[in-house]
Amino acid sequence: MVEYQEYAALQASADSDKRAQAARIVARAYLEHDGPQSEHAALYAGLLSYLDDPSVRVRAALAYELLHASDAPRPIMFALAQDAPIIASAVLQYSPVLTDTDLMFVIKQADDELVHAAARREKLSRRVVGALIERQERAIDLMIVRKQHSDIADYQLLELSERWTEDAVFRGLLLDRDDLPAVARYLLAEKVSEELAELRMVKGSIAPGRLKRFMRDLMDDAKAALAEFELDEGQEQFLDVLIDSGRVNTRLMLHTLVSGRVLVFVALVSRMSGVSRRRVASVLESGGRHSLNALLAKCSFVPAMRNVLIRIILNARHVDLAHDLAGRHGLVAGIIEELIVEHEGDVPEDLRAVFSYLNEQNVTLARKAARGVMRSFIDQGGSDRSMQLSSLRDHRRALPAA
Repeated sequence: MVEYQEYAALQASADSDKRAQAARIVARAYLEHDGPQSEHAALYAGLLSYLDDPSVRVRAALAYELLHASDAPRPIMFALAQDAPIIASAVLQYSPVLTDTDLMFVIKQADDELVHAAARREKLSRRVVGALIERQERAIDLMIVRKQHSDIADYQLLELSERWTEDAVFRGLLLDRDDLPAVARYLLAEKVSEELAELRMVKGSIAPGRLKRFMRDLMDDAKAALAEFELDEGQEQFLDVLIDSGRVNTRLMLHTLVSGRVLVFVALVSRMSGVSRRRVASVLESGGRHSLNALLAKCSFVPAMRNVLIRIILNARHVDLAHDLAGRHGLVAGIIEELIVEHEGDVPEDLRAVFSYLNEQNVTLARKAARGVMRSFIDQGGSDRSMQLSSLRDHRRALPAA
């Protein structure tokens, strides 16, 4: 308890420390007041009087006591937000009573130090985020990207992704966000794959052709996985971008089917053919060759491509391509063998891209399926089992480069 006369003496003191104490007393009394309305009004008037105090220390004491209070008077906090930088910065960063309009005013009028203070607020509305992004300042954009709980729109995250695609720090922070839209995630992943492929350590460890195929497979996986995730969420923005940007090609169509991303394949076929997804799914699940051929013809696939897709679809009805790695490998290897026999080893030009993709997948799937098999065989075979061989060739003659 502080007597009013004692408070009046502190308020009238020439000592700024005593006036600062008085400012904190009246601020705390206002926040905790539970008495007559007239008394509350008097306390509010007392708060206002300190805004004109010539001492920064006094005004800072007032701001300190009101700083985190959700029932602090907004006009007073707004006035303090335009005070000396040491006071305004704290108020802009922490005061919960400042509105979006208050923050927008500061962002448009204040200097960089105060704008940065506003950007450091724990939570920012979508409107304030938009105003901050418009400044195109790296430091501010970093603060925004690090805020996991602010209301950042998809288009704002996409804008930041496009702006900072070349910046590894931003890429890491953006990719770490759960709310990053699929379009932005793909653009960043595409850039990461390009930079990884250019690293000396990577180029020195993997042959150029294999590295190119490896990165291409990774991006095919990324496109299919992100499209599937969005479709599961009832969204199609990423699918639209893939189609509009010309990223839907023979490889992607084959990859979505072979990897068991049936939802994506159905959506793409529906878009390309103009047939409803329910009908497409029905034909893929139980349609005969004639129905499948008619559907794929509406997608403008050439006859040779339709033939391969139909073979994969018919075989896939008996294999869980999404989870059965051995089954997927067997399906791909079987279709490759059929194509070689059918064309007597000379695959026609209109199937070269298809055959190339299937061959790459065959090797990749074989490698994955083979991992651990030899070790398991050795572990289960006992200590007396051995390989039967005569002698090894002289590798120096066979491979002079070695």
